[in-house]
Amino acid sequence: MFKKSALLMGIILVPFATSAAEVPITGTVESRCIIQTDSAGTYGNPNAYTLTTTPTDGGDPAIVRYDITLADAYYAEITPPTSFSSAPNLPDVVTFSGSVEVSTVSDATGMGTYETDKIEVGDTDRYDLTATGSTWFKISSTATMGGSKAFAGGTYTAVAEAVCIAK
Repeated sequence: MFKKSALLMGIILVPFATSAAEVPITGTVESRCIIQTDSAGTYGNPNAYTLTTTPTDGGDPAIVRYDITLADAYYAEITPPTSFSSAPNLPDVVTFSGSVEVSTVSDATGMGTYETDKIEVGDTDRYDLTATGSTWFKISSTATMGGSKAFAGGTYTAVAEAVCIAK
């Protein structure tokens, strides 16, 4: 009798076996900040040791457009080129300088302070995109060959970086 009651107590006290499952829940978020290249820049060559996007020197600045459908949710960070992504062999060090500025906006009231409120961190300009609509940014670049040496003939490509950062 004692064995039967001990066995019965053991069965009652043993926790019931449980099973568990991990159930994933996924979702896709589409950015409400779209970046489009409106026009690629081109370098002019006003003298042997300078490449520039300045129109009077034969170049064209790059134009990038940010389309925002959710106000006050993103930052635009734009960095002009700091090196060539492809170029002929160069005889010396190239120094890059560049700038970013608001070119056009779709909402002058909501976006009117973008340029004056931008924050410059190193080579990067950060804009607080507080309004919905489109903003066009002009990216200018100048590359100067060290020692006033001539650039070799060939094709030179440099890349600016434009990113959207969620707040």
